[in-house]
Amino acid sequence: MISLDSQANKWLISGDILVDTANSMLVESVGLPMNDALQIDFSAVANTDTSAISLMMEWQRRAIASNLKITFVNLPEGLESLTGLYGVADFIPLSA
Repeated sequence: MISLDSQANKWLISGDILVDTANSMLVESVGLPMNDALQIDFSAVANTDTSAISLMMEWQRRAIASNLKITFVNLPEGLESLTGLYGVADFIPLSA
């Protein structure tokens, strides 16, 4: 089960972001406000695959289109490694 909880200026994702859950996460996120300096927190995410990168890039595109800045925080180690492996780390604003 995956869920997305919006709290003030933070989205907290919990569950696994995999190919079969990423689209439902994207659909759920469309209705949430995206404010400037939004943090998208992955601290409660256990498992990911490359679909998580696609989801992050879509949120980044949405932020840019609205002239907003977002940051992805607390990425699982495997997801952070994938962003480097696929050469997208420079396009996704990460925070330690």
